[in-house]
Amino acid sequence: MLKTSYNADIIILEKKELPKSAFIQIKSPRYKADSLLIDLLKIRPDSIDYALGITTKDISTTKRNPDGSIKTPESKYSDWGIFGLGYRPGKSCVISTFRLKHKKPKIFESRAQKIAVHEIGYNLGLSHCNHNECVMQDAVETILTVDSAGFELCENCRYDIN
Repeated sequence: MLKTSYNADIIILEKKELPKSAFIQIKSPRYKADSLLIDLLKIRPDSIDYALGITTKDISTTKRNPDGSIKTPESKYSDWGIFGLGYRPGKSCVISTFRLKHKKPKIFESRAQKIAVHEIGYNLGLSHCNHNECVMQDAVETILTVDSAGFELCENCRYDIN
């Protein structure tokens, strides 16, 4: 899906253990996605433009308001479980399949593909889109939004990266 969405060459690197420094246990055992992005930047070969890390482990971030403060209730948002995270713009992003599980393998696979396309979109400078079928729409804290989104960027988002 990444190749189709962004006309990109895909190179799969060796599997790597997640850095212990990213591990936290606040609500449950998780890895801080922000730390994983930094680690990906350190190990990304110069010959590769963007690094997408994929893990089965649960990942989280701190969900913040526009002013930088932690959203309330802080107990909920200081360690917020997520599907993925990407720098905008940037050179690294990460997705986790932990929260994408489904009884039907095709739905699980489509979720992972959509999240990957979404996070690379951030790396390319895109932000959330208001178009209901665009893969860059905000998940609004539910996997159902991911399920209803399309696999592709809308015309406006495609224009923004070209």
